[in-house]
Amino acid sequence: MSVHMIVCIKSVVREAPQGVGRRTPENSELNPYDRPALEAALRLKDQTGGRITALSMGPPVGIEALAEARAMGVDQAVLVSDAALAGSDTLATARVLGAAIRQLAPFDLVMFGIRTSDSDTGQVGPQTATVIGLPFLGGVKAIEPETDRWKMKRQMDDWEETWQVTLPAAVTIHPRAFLPRPIPLVGIAQAHDRIDVQTWRLTDIGLKTDDVGLAGSPTRVAKLEKIKHQRTCRMLAGEPREQVEALIAELTTMGKIPS
Repeated sequence: MSVHMIVCIKSVVREAPQGVGRRTPENSELNPYDRPALEAALRLKDQTGGRITALSMGPPVGIEALAEARAMGVDQAVLVSDAALAGSDTLATARVLGAAIRQLAPFDLVMFGIRTSDSDTGQVGPQTATVIGLPFLGGVKAIEPETDRWKMKRQMDDWEETWQVTLPAAVTIHPRAFLPRPIPLVGIAQAHDRIDVQTWRLTDIGLKTDDVGLAGSPTRVAKLEKIKHQRTCRMLAGEPREQVEALIAELTTMGKIPS
């Protein structure tokens, strides 16, 4: 059995800047929730053979995240990068990824992290599956390749579900199900000495500018803003018993505990 797996990854900002966020090499990294998806694909490759393509959409800084995926053991890396993509929401992003996935056909399994650390919508995986008409399963924690339908398990709250899935299909990977392997130094060196990433424009995937960016997005991010937590600290003097009594009195006065 030899399968082609496509893992969709994203370069995310580490900290929310003031105003509209801009990704730069200094403030960006591979989305941590995408690492378990890459690991799941690598384990399937170890088990079944085949190849893995890492796919990303975004500005040129995304090449760094794709280079890390290559260092982990991915066979091919593709970045869809075009000035017209600026301002794309999750639906426009799904259109772009879906069009790129079609260009990468044939494929068997499309994999996503369950969410991203910078926007946290969890929408792109299921939206992309819908755009290209693939069966979708979210929160997958185990994948067992079989001849006809693959067996997959996912965790939903306190329940574990077992599904039979006909390929090709799309899944999001549970963030605690696959511990990413350490990246060997030789892999890092090879990936960055010769960064082998294909860059595609909109014309390469058959989309128009009206399909993406602000024009193709029913929602938009107005700004990013850090939340300020107002906290004060007051030390309670005295012996431990006196401190406890003073704390209880304070909380009672504040109405936090009944009098």
